[in-house]
Amino acid sequence: MKTVALTQTLSSQATWPLCSVAQTQIIELGAQAALPTHTLMQRAGLATAQLALAIAPHAQKIWIACGPGNNGGDGLEAAIHLHAWGKHPIVTWLGQEGHAPADAQQAWRRAKHAGVTFAEHAPEHFDLAIDALLGIGAQRAPEGVMAQWLHVMQSNCAPLLCLDIPTGLVADTGEWLGQPLSHSTRGQPQRHTLSLLTLKPGLFTADGQDAAGQVWFNHLGVDVGTTPTAWLQQNQAPPAPRIQNSHKGSFGDVAVMGGAPGMSGAAVLAAVAALHGGAGRVFVGLLDSEAKHAITATHPSLMVRSPTALDLHTATVVCGCGGGDAIRPLLPNVLSSSLCLVLDADALNAIARDTSLQELLKKRSMRHKPTVLTPHPLEAARLLNCSVKDIQKNRIHAAQQLANTFQSVVVLKGSGSIVASPNHAPIINASGNALLATAGTGDVLAGLIGAYIARSEDPFSGTYQAVYVHGHIATRWPNDAPALDAALLAASVR
Repeated sequence: MKTVALTQTLSSQATWPLCSVAQTQIIELGAQAALPTHTLMQRAGLATAQLALAIAPHAQKIWIACGPGNNGGDGLEAAIHLHAWGKHPIVTWLGQEGHAPADAQQAWRRAKHAGVTFAEHAPEHFDLAIDALLGIGAQRAPEGVMAQWLHVMQSNCAPLLCLDIPTGLVADTGEWLGQPLSHSTRGQPQRHTLSLLTLKPGLFTADGQDAAGQVWFNHLGVDVGTTPTAWLQQNQAPPAPRIQNSHKGSFGDVAVMGGAPGMSGAAVLAAVAALHGGAGRVFVGLLDSEAKHAITATHPSLMVRSPTALDLHTATVVCGCGGGDAIRPLLPNVLSSSLCLVLDADALNAIARDTSLQELLKKRSMRHKPTVLTPHPLEAARLLNCSVKDIQKNRIHAAQQLANTFQSVVVLKGSGSIVASPNHAPIINASGNALLATAGTGDVLAGLIGAYIARSEDPFSGTYQAVYVHGHIATRWPNDAPALDAALLAASVR
């Protein structure tokens, strides 16, 4: 039996459109008006049942926890198919006869008529669980019986398939409202989510990746036909080969400014990443003059200078890596003179504390001088004068707010790093994992971005490409290889 639309993983194309809850609801209403009654729910149920068999082909007892709304109705439709195919679905339903939405009410009647088993309590044993409790409109933490059922599903070793969105996850933002996910369940390969009709941004940033596990998609035969809220960067084509008739000047200069006493390693990491990332020449404006000889001895390809000797007018400047407080006096000239500029770490912190520097930053776009900001959530919170919780509650909004405020390309780092710009829909990066949660990897990213935009006409495109490559190194890092640290990361850039 075939569904109208193919359920697929997200590895088959480079970018995927992501739609907000509001957009998805509009698309759903349009499809319902154009299709016979109950069609969408029946397609969703069939797609769910087929995927359940694909991820757990030997499962016999399948627990389907259904909420009172249409998400629960999708689960009821799935139960009908699984029952017809010789499986033993057990449905626990939080809806009430006569009070459920029309489609869900119809699905309940169909399930009862088909002979599907209903129960009041979760089964003690099951081979597969399907979470069909709350859909994309949910904005509250699960409570009562629903919370109890979720705990059973998430703590069980049986595979878990979440229908449309994991219950407890905010579809637009990736904020997790449920009970904390344990380390044993985070990223567990037995966790799956089937996103229906559209892909939701919250599945891919903040807590989304941990909550959703493997994401699948089925558009239910509906043409979205709308401008997405954001894009998912899933993979990218390899860089074009360099022409033979080229030289080091063909690929741009990168000047790294940072490395205060005790932190010279941060500047070196950024510079090495820029060099391996394809920059023609890499200069290091080192704040710690005593470290110059050691760096020259170990990295002869890097050209170490005093910060004031750097040519800011022609190079792509990467400023702030290991800069400490010493970077602050240099920033007025950097902001005013740099042609292309990547601001990281201590440079961002200094700008957050000084409104005059903020004004200089804002003026760069008026002079057609592109800027890239690379904050982690705490640095972003300082720039927006809010809390880290505020940032993480809606990462896409925060990144876009930073981009609009400072008229810059912004990389909000973290799980599902977001690349935002005043002139583009945000991109959520799908590469990377927790191996990058170690000191110095942000310095590597800053240097890599510098290399990519030094040879790119489009700073936004160069930035998200660098972000993807940076994460991809961690994604493909072998399990039997030495632990990934920042030095290995910088050396692994290709």
